[in-house]
Amino acid sequence: MNRLSFVSIFLGSLVTLGSLSATAEEITRNKTPGSDFPIAQSVQVPGASEMIFVSGAVPKPIVEGGDPNDPATYGDTEIQTVSVLKEVQSRLQRLGLDMGDVVMMRAYLVGTPETDGRMDFSGFMRGYTQFFGTEAQPNLPSRSAFQIAGLARAGWFVEIEVVAARAP
Repeated sequence: MNRLSFVSIFLGSLVTLGSLSATAEEITRNKTPGSDFPIAQSVQVPGASEMIFVSGAVPKPIVEGGDPNDPATYGDTEIQTVSVLKEVQSRLQRLGLDMGDVVMMRAYLVGTPETDGRMDFSGFMRGYTQFFGTEAQPNLPSRSAFQIAGLARAGWFVEIEVVAARAP
């Protein structure tokens, strides 16, 4: 083997290793086998990624001057979910991120009178699926949804916190 061949093979190997390294740095979202439910079963984030933890967001009033403890001031679970996710989206955008960068979500839901004190999971999902698993934004986070006894305001049914990741 002459010196030029060795250098060519060596440089080719470096290029191959470099491309493998770039692939290994990608965030991987693992779907739930046999399910079309719009969450990831798990998300793998490479160690060199920047993790951004976004504090819980709550709904904004839809009735100006409404009673802050009256659910009508904030709307039903679907309306509140959309309001909260718009706030999360705004916070992410201020950091140069978007909803597709969310890798983990925790949703805290309060039972409603319309659902006999149970969380309105269907209403939550109608709001959630406007932001995740769409043609425009197909990335799905891993996610948990919990029914809780209450939030800081009696009119709130939804609080959501997320973790986003920025790949290197």
